[in-house]
Amino acid sequence: MFEITEGTRKVYGKEITTYTREIYSANVLEVEAGTNGFQGGDSGHGSRAYIRIEDMGSTDIRVNPLGRDGDEGFELFLGGDCELETMIRALKFITKALEDGAKEVHD
Repeated sequence: MFEITEGTRKVYGKEITTYTREIYSANVLEVEAGTNGFQGGDSGHGSRAYIRIEDMGSTDIRVNPLGRDGDEGFELFLGGDCELETMIRALKFITKALEDGAKEVHD
């Protein structure tokens, strides 16, 4: 089984709980995600969410920021079957962390 660690991040002035794990195949990704859940507002008063995907070894990954300052989004490029496999697992982990964090506050 894999180990999940709990931590905190400050996102736009608000402290949130995040969860981190490593995903292994022929490459290794470290994934961290978290949120403080629904807060009933827009960016000024609403929730915060954080996502980090980091190459920890042998991952063919490229990121292209969109917009002048990278504030309009990003494109993510992967090369290889193992990268596809580990990214699918990473995105499932991110989805679960965000859904679980959102429910804590919203339910």
